[in-house]
Amino acid sequence: MISHIYSRERVAELLAAASAGDLVELADACLSDGAELAVLTAPEIGSVAAQVREPIAYDHFFLGDVLACRAEVSLAGVRGWAMRMGDDRAATLAAAICDAEVQAGRPHADRVHELCARVEDDRRLADRDEWAQLAPTIVQFEELT
Repeated sequence: MISHIYSRERVAELLAAASAGDLVELADACLSDGAELAVLTAPEIGSVAAQVREPIAYDHFFLGDVLACRAEVSLAGVRGWAMRMGDDRAATLAAAICDAEVQAGRPHADRVHELCARVEDDRRLADRDEWAQLAPTIVQFEELT
C-alpha cells in the first residue's frame, strides 16, 4: 500500500506532468482486467489561457494561450478526466484512465499514486537543482545604518 494519498486535483496535476510512456504503460495495466471502458470525451486539442503569478508582488497576469489536450472516460462506471499541455492524445487518454482507476479505488490505484509520488520527487529534485545553479548568482545586500 502506498503511503502517499493525494487529492484529486493533485493527482490530475501530477499525471499532467508524468511521462507519456509511463502513463500509457500504467493505463494498459489498469485495463488488463477487462473493466468496461467508455470514452466520454475523446482526446481533443485546444488552447487554454495561461495565468501566472508574479513572485514578488504576487500579482496574477495573463501570459497567453497554450496548447492543451483533454479527455474524459468512464472506467467500470467511474469517471476519469485529464488535461495535459501539448497535443499528445494517447498520454491524455491514459491519464484520464489512471484518474478513473484512482477514483474507483481499483486494483492499480496504488500504482497510479506511486507514479504521482515519482513525478513529485522528480519535480522536487529538478527545482532543487535549478536553485543550486542559481545560488551563486544571488546578490546579497548589506544594510547600512
